[in-house]
Amino acid sequence: MKKKELLSTPTRPFQIDRRKNAAALLEKMQGISFQGRSLATAYHIWRRMLGDRVTIMMGMAGAMVPAGMRRLVVYMIKNRLIDCLVSTGANFFHDIHETLGRYHFQCSPQVDDVALQKNLIDRMYDVLADEEEFREADEMIGAFAASLDQSRPYTTREFLYLLGQHLIPRAKEDGIVTAAAKAHVPLYCPAIGDSSIGIGIAENRFVGKNRFMFDVIGDVLETARLAAESPATGVIYFGGGTPKNFVNQTEVTARFTRDDHRGHKYAIQVCTDPPHWGGLSGCTFSESQSWGKIAHDAAMIDVYCDSTIAMPLLVTALSEDVQLLRQRKKPAFRIGRELTFTFPE
Repeated sequence: MKKKELLSTPTRPFQIDRRKNAAALLEKMQGISFQGRSLATAYHIWRRMLGDRVTIMMGMAGAMVPAGMRRLVVYMIKNRLIDCLVSTGANFFHDIHETLGRYHFQCSPQVDDVALQKNLIDRMYDVLADEEEFREADEMIGAFAASLDQSRPYTTREFLYLLGQHLIPRAKEDGIVTAAAKAHVPLYCPAIGDSSIGIGIAENRFVGKNRFMFDVIGDVLETARLAAESPATGVIYFGGGTPKNFVNQTEVTARFTRDDHRGHKYAIQVCTDPPHWGGLSGCTFSESQSWGKIAHDAAMIDVYCDSTIAMPLLVTALSEDVQLLRQRKKPAFRIGRELTFTFPE
């Protein structure tokens, strides 16, 4: 390219005006640089997903529920900004904790952790939780698992749906698990044993009350079919880890049921991990293209930002376009032991 072509789009210094909505803020951020512009690009890619015939799959890692993101995720589920959610067992457990009327509490990250442990208080950076209340939730989840049919394994999607139905009459307010059960939005938890959900079921088994088993390979096959049978797929990641890779790999496993390679059509990730350590959490979408996970011509953006900053801005901005959300052509799921879905023309 010639010099004149390279120097064709100047930055636009950010200016305060009287439009105070989040969408206007992100629109103006297209004219700045660094992660501000990346966040604005993410907003526009998400809007494009909502206007297209795609299944939107979200991965969420980190302690997002203790950090206060729970109602934002509930909003995304109820208003179908996303069509399925893959998350850690910890996020689902913390969500259940709050659904039952419990709380997480703010603190200083310099608090005395030895004193906390002596008082059975758990810390996640600047957030606290009551370990005794957590143990009560462990016991409830273990007892629920024991009440299910012990003669067959359950996908995490089916288990979380049934758990959501079980919690609905007990809920103090809708949470992620209960809202997903009501809206028939599938939830997946590929590392469910790595959480208090796994601990609760394990403790219940230890005392001889259940032989409950998960079928995580069933989750892999089911999400492969979800990707293969959708007109196209878009992915959104808040954090990395197992949820990110589990969603990303659906376009690789989709080859089980279709011959052509496609890759995710849209891709947004918000993370704080750099790519140069070689870990999956910081892996760029361009690297993912080498695996066939992201389409060659995908609309994609890597945003290096704390999810507790990016998620409120993005979801609030999208919520302001009521017509876009109302007119969205989204998959309709039927959730039981098997997952089926239809897509409107």
